[in-house]
Amino acid sequence: MALKSPISLYDAQGLAFGVLMTSLGVTFLKAAALVTGQTAGAAVLLSYVLPLDFGAFFVLVSLPFFWLSWVRRGAGFTLRTIAAVLGISAASPVLGSLIRFEALPPLLAAVLAGACCAVGLIALFRHGASAGGLGILALIVEERTGFRTGWFQMCFDAVIFAVALLILPVESILHSCIGAIVLNAIIAWNFRVSQAAPAAEPG
Repeated sequence: MALKSPISLYDAQGLAFGVLMTSLGVTFLKAAALVTGQTAGAAVLLSYVLPLDFGAFFVLVSLPFFWLSWVRRGAGFTLRTIAAVLGISAASPVLGSLIRFEALPPLLAAVLAGACCAVGLIALFRHGASAGGLGILALIVEERTGFRTGWFQMCFDAVIFAVALLILPVESILHSCIGAIVLNAIIAWNFRVSQAAPAAEPG
């Protein structure tokens, strides 16, 4: 399989922006003790109950999907996705340590988290990457069936929130659901897979 040419400045700035906005969204979630869906949600939940931070869990839960990405989306997409996952894993704890909120209503945190993550993910998609995990599978499903990435991810979010009910208060889950709806609706309404950078053919 042939690798893509070195990344352009245009793509590099898009990936950096995507990493920053997604990390900021995670910061809002953690500050308000909320959760989101997909692999990021699983990583956030694990960080609440086990002695590792979000960044470490985010890398670990993304690992099984990298093979799928390599086979179905190509080496270039996979390497950019790995870079994005590592960037989010590193940037999220840093932002969390630097940003302090005197007052952050959970509902506002949920909406801001959903909006920031959605904008970040769209940037990653448009520059030939994803945030790993189910985002990879969602792109493949949209390519094959036309079922929108945002709606596909929302279906899986229901599972994450069902598990979260065992860990977080019901009110936090309700706010988290609103954030997930905002995130996936923004992606569904503002992104089509045809806008993503083309993936390399498997070979």
